[in-house]
Amino acid sequence: MELDNIDFQILRLISENARIQWKELGKQIHMTGQAVGNRIKKLEESGVIKAYSVIVDEMKIGLTFTAFVIFYMKTANHHSFIRLMNVRREVLEVHRVSGEGCYHLKIKANSQEQLNLFLDKILEYGNYTLHLSIQEIKNQNSITAT
Repeated sequence: MELDNIDFQILRLISENARIQWKELGKQIHMTGQAVGNRIKKLEESGVIKAYSVIVDEMKIGLTFTAFVIFYMKTANHHSFIRLMNVRREVLEVHRVSGEGCYHLKIKANSQEQLNLFLDKILEYGNYTLHLSIQEIKNQNSITAT
């Protein structure tokens, strides 16, 4: 699906507020609510919009530790490691990377103990370096057109 400027405007606005009414969104981009709804449905059907989600303030629910892990695989069995990453709740992001390490992970934990248990578990697959976040400066959750 080829996206135009209007599609990017829609994506930006619904990424800022997924609960926005189509009519209100249409007012902001000078379209009818029905036309906006049709575009959103096409974006959903084509897979551009994969899901809608809620952004939670992790600090307010006790997830006080943010860790970035550079992970180095010791075997070529990546499938088992990837399955583990997909079921662990403290794992927010996993990126297979070039450069340093095999994977970069973003972890949120509610305690040092929870983080340590996770790190002990991944030692079965390889080794890691750990970086703890001391302050979040920016968290970009919306789409911007280029």
